[in-house]
Amino acid sequence: GLYNENPLTKHLLEWADIIMVMDEEQRKEIGNRFPGIYLRKRIISLDIPDIFAFQQKELIGMLNKRMQEIIQTIQ
Repeated sequence: GLYNENPLTKHLLEWADIIMVMDEEQRKEIGNRFPGIYLRKRIISLDIPDIFAFQQKELIGMLNKRMQEIIQTIQ
């Protein structure tokens, strides 16, 4: 995450092939923090507002639906 006890690091960003973010604000924040790496990575926005509680049922449903859509487009 960007703002939790295990924040995104340069090492993690360099390691990842594809980065998923909840919304465009998170994508922008990654670009601000890591501009050189940001331009070299594929970053996909799930277009889900970051307003849900951890493990909230509605969030899990939205994540599952969006991930299925994304998996089909990147295969």
